[in-house]
Amino acid sequence: MAADAGFPCARPVTDADQLGPGLVVSAETWRPGGTMHAGGGRPFAARSAELLANLTGILETQSPTGLGPPPPWMHWNPPTGRLWPPNPAIDAMDQDLVPDRVHATARAVSERLARAELPLVVGHGDWESQNLRWNDDHPWAVHDWDSLVALPEAAIVGAASGAFASTTIPTLAPIEWSEEFIGSFQLARGRSFTEEEREVAWAASLWPALHNARGESLFHSPPVTLDALTRQGRERLHRAGVR
Repeated sequence: MAADAGFPCARPVTDADQLGPGLVVSAETWRPGGTMHAGGGRPFAARSAELLANLTGILETQSPTGLGPPPPWMHWNPPTGRLWPPNPAIDAMDQDLVPDRVHATARAVSERLARAELPLVVGHGDWESQNLRWNDDHPWAVHDWDSLVALPEAAIVGAASGAFASTTIPTLAPIEWSEEFIGSFQLARGRSFTEEEREVAWAASLWPALHNARGESLFHSPPVTLDALTRQGRERLHRAGVR
């Protein structure tokens, strides 16, 4: 549908076939080329948000029914009732390596998003710079369509506002970039978020970073996202309505 509407993406050439539990295959046209934007920035935040808004408008007629659970970096309320979505390999690791503040912030975010009463929509759940390609300022290709999610629009936008600048190493965008992203999305969509949607967006902006910070701690990786969370976490929680 997105390709038919002129959105810059590869066109599917087969249906998705399930070969077994957790294994689905499909085929799409080859769409090489374009350049990944590195470095983030407020102008890029606006450009990326406008592209996401365009996609959101195209997908708004699609039913979210039938989509599976979100990927773990968007799965803040797993049905198990646990804080983190189940992952046997990750769960078997020493969780004491993860700072208490990461667990505490994740719990606050999860509880805030669980209270949201917003309709679900279909959206792209991995809106990082590494999945977008551009020709100068013009979008050429959006990749990673196996990350479609059924979540509130504000949550999809919020998560993207925190993750949009990530390239090979995930990070958390500065607050002013996220602010630009959320504002530009609303402008492109032609409507302003309600207070509830604004809070949901800021809460969701934290979850991909929390997921990545947990991974950094467990795998002894440089604390890129963890350091950003330390600097920004309190302000983002405040904007999410978490006091």
